[in-house]
Amino acid sequence: MGSPPMIDGAFARWLAARAGQALLGLRAEMGFADAGALRSAGDKVSHDLIRTELAKWRPDDAVLSEEDEGSRLAWAAEVNAEAVSRLTADRVWIIDPLDGTREFSEEGRSDWAVHVALWSRTAPTPHGLVAGAVGLPAQQRVLGTDYPPAYPPATVQAAAPGGRTIRLAASRSRPPVFLTDLAEDVGAHLVPMGSAGAKIAAVVTGEVDAYIHAGGQYEWDSAAPVAVATATGLHASRIDGSALGYNEADPRLPDLLVCRKDLASRLLAALQRHSG
Repeated sequence: MGSPPMIDGAFARWLAARAGQALLGLRAEMGFADAGALRSAGDKVSHDLIRTELAKWRPDDAVLSEEDEGSRLAWAAEVNAEAVSRLTADRVWIIDPLDGTREFSEEGRSDWAVHVALWSRTAPTPHGLVAGAVGLPAQQRVLGTDYPPAYPPATVQAAAPGGRTIRLAASRSRPPVFLTDLAEDVGAHLVPMGSAGAKIAAVVTGEVDAYIHAGGQYEWDSAAPVAVATATGLHASRIDGSALGYNEADPRLPDLLVCRKDLASRLLAALQRHSG
């Protein structure tokens, strides 16, 4: 794919696309007979490629990757020295080399992703994300902040009384326990999908109207998709309505809401009723 572009948003897109091509090649090479081996190999191949390219092209930036040793630990100098550099850095790449390993290891599934996001200390936005890309290799597309999709998506119609039912992306394996009640409350239809990146990408493209998650995620699960979603013009917040924060000492970011702006107040009110 040649040398990468130097503008951060385009670089994130290039990097997500490169990792995605490597993952597709790995799938073709290994097949699906040993799902566990394929998942492990996918994590490693994508992580190593992204880390190598960041070291080459962005050597002064810090990195937080899901596959880094100790990445899930809240910062403590004696156990997580890597966090020292990222917490004092002006720029940090937040990476999920393979979001949705389960889906990646299942033949025919396309709802898995590669996440590449850049956090900056001088960002004008509350979440601090200034660039990002979500690679959807099996769907042959990359969504990025360099060319964010138009908002609202062309497929959106008003979800008002008499209009169509709200579509909520939901985890196919671990949906929040309250989500069924919330969907009934707001008259929504649950749409099961795989990775967080695939679900938020579906909101960005208008395939669904919202994604609600509660119950455990980390910064890398949402950083790149949130960067693209907010660049597109969508609402993104914690489920209590507070701002999402990245490059924190504790990388856990357990819940979020990404949705069309016109649905935000309605869904946040329903979340207050059902997520307590």
